[in-house]
Amino acid sequence: MDADAAVTGVVLAGGKSRRLGRPKALERVGGQALISRVCQRLAQVCDGLVVVVAADTDVAALALPPGTQVVRDLYPDSGSLGGIYTGVEAARHPWALVVACDMPFLSVPLLRHLAMLRTGHDVVAPVIGGFPEPTHALYAKACLGPMRQRLEQRRLKITGFYDAVRVAYVTEEEARRHDPELRSFMNTNTQEDLDRALALAAEAERT
Repeated sequence: MDADAAVTGVVLAGGKSRRLGRPKALERVGGQALISRVCQRLAQVCDGLVVVVAADTDVAALALPPGTQVVRDLYPDSGSLGGIYTGVEAARHPWALVVACDMPFLSVPLLRHLAMLRTGHDVVAPVIGGFPEPTHALYAKACLGPMRQRLEQRRLKITGFYDAVRVAYVTEEEARRHDPELRSFMNTNTQEDLDRALALAAEAERT
């Protein structure tokens, strides 16, 4: 692993999957559980993986890669901000590349590009459709204090602490150079989302 890749990968897997109605991390796309697809891609960019789960998660059922560090969410019921804080805090490197467990089409070239932009910043976040993508972003340990303050105040909007740190925003145009169709940012919150992911994965297998 070269110096540019000395980043811990963090997968957020502590959500309730309310809209899908069942644990989305275990849904299979392209013959793999979603969380397995995510871990496989993240491992190509990062040195070590951390998976953040809820207190009641059956970790054995996730069938995570050997050596994966599993941590329980330090701020239950605090949304993705609590999960991000937990993962960044657990990361063994100064930087963590954080993604959600339900993103089946992560682009390894895009992830590598984002990791290369971190010098001189505390956050590297793509902006897609005019909005930052905070669950597909890099966070330095320097973010922990501002995140913790927001969590303790129950101000849970993820990007709410961005004003307190140095953020590198990656434009949609720049992201498209590495992921032309921006499939990296597709997630599977609903059955409709999952059906689309299954169709795209099947199409990719045929080509």
